[in-house]
Amino acid sequence: MERLTSDQPVPDALRGGVVALGNFDGFHRGHQAVVGAAMAKGRASGRPVLVASFDPHPVRYFKPDTPPFRLTTLDQRAALFAEAGADAMLVFNFNQMLANVSAEAFVTDWLIGRTGATHVVTGEDFTFGKGRQGNIAVLAEIGARHGLTCEAIGQISDAGGPISSSRIRDALIDGDCEEAARLLTRPYRIAGIVQHGDKLGRTIGFPTANIDMGNYLRPRYGIYAVRVRLPDGRLVDGAANLGIRPTFDPPKELLEAYLFDFSESLYGEQVEVELISFLRAEAKFDSLDALTAQMDADCAEARVRLEHSPA
Repeated sequence: MERLTSDQPVPDALRGGVVALGNFDGFHRGHQAVVGAAMAKGRASGRPVLVASFDPHPVRYFKPDTPPFRLTTLDQRAALFAEAGADAMLVFNFNQMLANVSAEAFVTDWLIGRTGATHVVTGEDFTFGKGRQGNIAVLAEIGARHGLTCEAIGQISDAGGPISSSRIRDALIDGDCEEAARLLTRPYRIAGIVQHGDKLGRTIGFPTANIDMGNYLRPRYGIYAVRVRLPDGRLVDGAANLGIRPTFDPPKELLEAYLFDFSESLYGEQVEVELISFLRAEAKFDSLDALTAQMDADCAEARVRLEHSPA
């Protein structure tokens, strides 16, 4: 799958294609329905399929002080789009220029002119253009004048209502990994480079792979049963602390994953930590012995949870 940006011409081989358009943060069941419809249209007509996403997220552009809320990085979305069968990922750089583009210009200049789109698939609630002037009706009206067709996919719902990135964020903030995984169709994953820490875990028999949370949403602080995907594709069971480590001073926010029965060095490597099940909230301990005893219990519980949650 090719990875393209909107500031460069789309290669001729990918022009004239079907574009799935949206933010797609998390790529949950609703997003998958949009891309699935685009894939079906493209394959039926023999046209390439491009999945277009925005970076940074428009919310981050308009409200830069908003706390971290991302569910997926661009690299994670690229991998998910490739798994879905897309021929290319197209990234629209959401900057001052794009924020001030009219709905008409976005369709004629950006979708048709820059990407060569002939058909667009999006969610029925998608908006675009300066001041969010554009919606699916506007897209259809402008597109009809320029040979661009479109379709809107209705929201996918369950007993809890429409499936959305907001619902997934709420589930993770509550520590409900199982609900988040159900809505995403996979465990929630945090990717990052393993960094050197203060190595306190090593001194008490629990060496950890430490990852900075970056721009990811902060799930509920606490202890989790996890699986860690290594660069070579292996999945290793473990337990992780996500939070500020209140027993140690000074507090430092990290995702610290202890991998069961694993002794290889991961420093400088990129891994993905899958949050499988929330075990307990963070706690401050009066001694390292008390902390170690609790970590032994946490690891035992994590093994049980993971045994009942097949990879």
